[in-house]
Amino acid sequence: MRAIGILLVGLYCGASGLVPSLAWAQGGAAQPPALDASPIGKVMTATGTARIEHTSAILVQANVAPGGLTKAGDAVYRGDVVRTGPDGALAITFADGTSFNVSSNARMELNEFVYDPKSTSNSSLISLTQGTFTFITGKMAKTGDMKVDTPVGTMGIRGTAPRVEILPDGTVKFSTLIEQK
Repeated sequence: MRAIGILLVGLYCGASGLVPSLAWAQGGAAQPPALDASPIGKVMTATGTARIEHTSAILVQANVAPGGLTKAGDAVYRGDVVRTGPDGALAITFADGTSFNVSSNARMELNEFVYDPKSTSNSSLISLTQGTFTFITGKMAKTGDMKVDTPVGTMGIRGTAPRVEILPDGTVKFSTLIEQK
């Protein structure tokens, strides 16, 4: 009983921050990953229930109701997880001009995004795990390595307007949208 009590007190102190990062202070231990404070894009529209979970553990929730926190103009960062509810949808534009439309009941992770307009070695990796996504590629696809990960494989995108649908049973449907001239 005493051992359980000590364990619970230790867990409480560690979780509440009373014991400052002891694991990181040990010699040779890996340091916590640095957070990227530079936004990689912004929310253009948000409707219904949508969440952006930042790597810094800040949770922003969007609701159509007044007082919702996520709105057009809010920044997105590398490492963010974007989720929409049954009535939710988001449109996000990235620094290179890539635009993503995220449907209801969707989940997307912004794993990597390195873009410099003067570079030809740009890279991005976006993981789509649930829902429907349409996107129009920006400069990243032409000046670097744009990848989109799905449950069935990773696509290398070189410049187009794809639509990816991930069904609840895990089936992935991929199509290319045709641009009207």
